[in-house]
Amino acid sequence: MLSLTSAALVAAVAVLVPVAARLCRVTVPESVLEIVIGIVVGPQVLGWARTDPAVQVLSIIGLGFVLLLAGLDIDLGRLPRRLLAVTVTGWAASFILALGVGFALAAVGLVRSPVFVAVVLSATSLGILLPVLADAGEADSDFGQLIVTGASVAELAPIVLLSLLFSESEHDVGSRAAMLVLFVVFALAALVALLGIERWKRLSQTLRELQETTSQIRVRAAFALLVAYAAIAARFGLEVILGAFLAGATVRAVDHDPVGTHHLFRVKLEGAGYGVFVPFFFVSTGMALDVHALVSSPATVAKVPLFLGGLVLARGLPAMVLRPWASHLTQVVAAGLLHATSLSIPVVAGLLGVHLGLIPPENYAALVAAGLVSVTVFPVVSLRLLRRGQP
Repeated sequence: MLSLTSAALVAAVAVLVPVAARLCRVTVPESVLEIVIGIVVGPQVLGWARTDPAVQVLSIIGLGFVLLLAGLDIDLGRLPRRLLAVTVTGWAASFILALGVGFALAAVGLVRSPVFVAVVLSATSLGILLPVLADAGEADSDFGQLIVTGASVAELAPIVLLSLLFSESEHDVGSRAAMLVLFVVFALAALVALLGIERWKRLSQTLRELQETTSQIRVRAAFALLVAYAAIAARFGLEVILGAFLAGATVRAVDHDPVGTHHLFRVKLEGAGYGVFVPFFFVSTGMALDVHALVSSPATVAKVPLFLGGLVLARGLPAMVLRPWASHLTQVVAAGLLHATSLSIPVVAGLLGVHLGLIPPENYAALVAAGLVSVTVFPVVSLRLLRRGQP
């Protein structure tokens, strides 16, 4: 029989973590705390919970919502075209630097795939940056839009590269590239069809009538799109994370009038994701980390600052291309630290790397630990730098 004991404990952790963090005035992101508590309650420490089938299923759905909500954060219509070329150039420089870091680590025997490490180190967590920029009053400024655009590119490009270069399917890179093109064409066709359906007055009226009833039709449709895109991506031989991400981008493109017709839709999606499923992903990630392998060897512990330094070098240094748009140097430093803030991709890609044998479990634990440090420290320092530069 299916046991729900571990799932119940993870659900309790999801409730207690934000309450305890607020009572203790802890400013660390909740995802970090959930991973840490997952380590504590999991098999590595207390052994109260394990990643049984119930937790695994809820964790997979949580991963889908992480990517869905990340896709929702990217507003392609708002990204400034004149700044997009600058940020794409910056990300290309990041990938080249990350590739250098990957080959350096491979030369001393610390990693098995330099390209895989480069993809991971060239990523940024956009969802963590947005609240920091809002708190600093930079969310709508030209410089803030540069940071958001750069982070958007640095979240989308690694996901595409992961699906293209590293997949559990048996197809070669050329076949996966063809499948990727077909999948993008399918996604665009689906977007055009959905936009056409949205203009059908009778159907639009029906959706408005059902969206605030127990049907919650827009939430159901978004979830159906998430599962469908993930399933189709898998059928195309691509990673499901790409499907989940494109599902979020599609929902964002279709959701063109949230204020006038369905202003609570985004809130409901975040409620379902962050309120129910996403904590299962992060807590189960902590439960699955091989912490013993990380702390049992000083050489493994030393990999944490190496990966963290790789993040700063690969994502922080290219922020110098933003200097012409910054009013002072502290803004550039803050932008570099924000772009070096990354957790979702190291966690997601690291799991894939372990399954494919590209990264040992202890290195995966060190990579996640570096990501935890980045999202804990870099946003706080960046926020202080941005506030210091304000008049």
